Amino acid sequence: MATASPTRHSVQTASGRIGYTEQGSGPVALFVHGVLLNGHLWRHQLAHLSDLRRCIAVDLLTHGDTESAPGQDVSVTANATMLKEFLDTLNIDTVDLVGNDSGGGIAQIFAASYPERVRSLTLTDCDTQDNWPPEAFKPFLEMAAAGGLRGTLEAMLADKSVYRTALAPAYEHPDRLSDESIEIYLRPLLRTEQRTRDFQRFLAAFDNAHTRAIEARLKTLRVPTLIVWGTDDVYFDVKWSRWLADTIPGTRRRIEFKDARLFFPEERWVDFNKELRAHWLEAQ
Repeated sequence: MATASPTRHSVQTASGRIGYTEQGSGPVALFVHGVLLNGHLWRHQLAHLSDLRRCIAVDLLTHGDTESAPGQDVSVTANATMLKEFLDTLNIDTVDLVGNDSGGGIAQIFAASYPERVRSLTLTDCDTQDNWPPEAFKPFLEMAAAGGLRGTLEAMLADKSVYRTALAPAYEHPDRLSDESIEIYLRPLLRTEQRTRDFQRFLAAFDNAHTRAIEARLKTLRVPTLIVWGTDDVYFDVKWSRWLADTIPGTRRRIEFKDARLFFPEERWVDFNKELRAHWLEAQ
């Protein structure tokens, strides 16, 4: 059962003005999306878990409604630092942290760097250890590096089937993704020429040095951890869920969603929310 309605806010931090959506009250759950998306990914979690948590979906640097300074560091480690500043500004001490895709990699960096701020951790299909960027995403990165990013994003917005085709490996049912959701995800990346250039820098900063640097700290992380993975993900093989479970001593459960793909928190939200709710209740 949802409580109240989702509301949009922004807050000024040292990393910029950070956009976010929140719904509910009580202990805070912080949701971190991945590349190309924004907090809209977590709309079903906000709507249906807000009876249990104050659910906050943040927009990463260069994504959504978040505004950062031209030329500033927008790497994944910089995003983990931004999350700390964001929580400090809102006077939030601890969170139930949930991450997907590159947001899951950022969540690992945050949890390893600030374990005292994490009440529980949930990782879904995400960049892990030296699988960043994943092989299947490299053609997109190469296209962006060659100067084709803005044209590609414009083509995806002009004809939504281009987006659905390009992102088909990330969705079980790309045909069910609404035009409205595609607009919400992509339009902010084209808001200005500078925004697109900043997003290009976010992509150019993808480097597994960030996740390899925190491996030793992950091995000491005793935060109650849930790992949920789709078995049909071309970007993040299920073997990485096993690696995380073996590496993080706080892991309590590792769950596989048969045939699910990268963005299952959006597509299989009923099943995922059930696991999140149980995890939070066990961890509190």
